[in-house]
Amino acid sequence: MAWDTEQTRRRLKEAATEEFAANGLNGTTVERIARRASVNKERLYHYFGDKEQLYAAILNDELVRIAEAVQLPSAEDMDVGEFAGRVFDYHSSHPHLARLLHWEGLSYAGKIPLQEKRTPYYTAKVDAIKAAQRAGGITDELDPADLAFMLIALAAWWFAVPQVVQMLTGQTGDDPADRAKQRAAVVIAARRLAHDPPR
Repeated sequence: MAWDTEQTRRRLKEAATEEFAANGLNGTTVERIARRASVNKERLYHYFGDKEQLYAAILNDELVRIAEAVQLPSAEDMDVGEFAGRVFDYHSSHPHLARLLHWEGLSYAGKIPLQEKRTPYYTAKVDAIKAAQRAGGITDELDPADLAFMLIALAAWWFAVPQVVQMLTGQTGDDPADRAKQRAAVVIAARRLAHDPPR
């Protein structure tokens, strides 16, 4: 039945997301994914081809989710600080995303799985920043792609290297007040990045 197929695919993806986030592509086995999902590993091969294709599919799904959840507004309404704050919020609720992206960087050299599908999620942000620059809403001193990258990194890095956060600030990320303070800093820094400093 189609419902059973979709349920099995979903269970495999959920299990694989947990395994890949914890252990990376090379440290995860098909057997562990199948066991966590309570699914025969032959189903994984049938639905996804192999472990690498499943990893690529999961990353693509995750980028679809964050792209849909956190969009840059129109040039007239753009507040890059609030955009960075919402990226921070998303990573706070989905800390596995930063880990998946880190593991990808460690596992692949020179190639990006499903690059043609994933790139538009980023170019849409670059295009929105270009439009805001043309409208005079944010600085054009920075290349729009560089600015997009810096805004994302500013928001996401808190979750990519929590050990550095703890050593620098003494914060573990468990206290909502600490998270609120971090988010406020991200918003302020993003706005300063995006606007020309006073002359």
